[in-house]
Amino acid sequence: MEQQLSLHLKNFNRKVQVLNQTNSKELVLTALEARNIQAELFELLAHIADLTEVKRNALAENAVIKIDVNGGNF
Repeated sequence: MEQQLSLHLKNFNRKVQVLNQTNSKELVLTALEARNIQAELFELLAHIADLTEVKRNALAENAVIKIDVNGGNF
């Protein structure tokens, strides 16, 4: 999966791995790194929202609506 990540997310992932391996308690990012990560995360979330909407629309188009109408007490 990591090969699909962008450069900024790969770098962030490596920093977190080092953090975990060294039992550190703090992760320091430059302002530029934080902005790049935030931009890429926002882009990914927007893409997920788009895919979710596409799937929802596809399901709605393929949905079968069955209505049974009976006379009841008539």
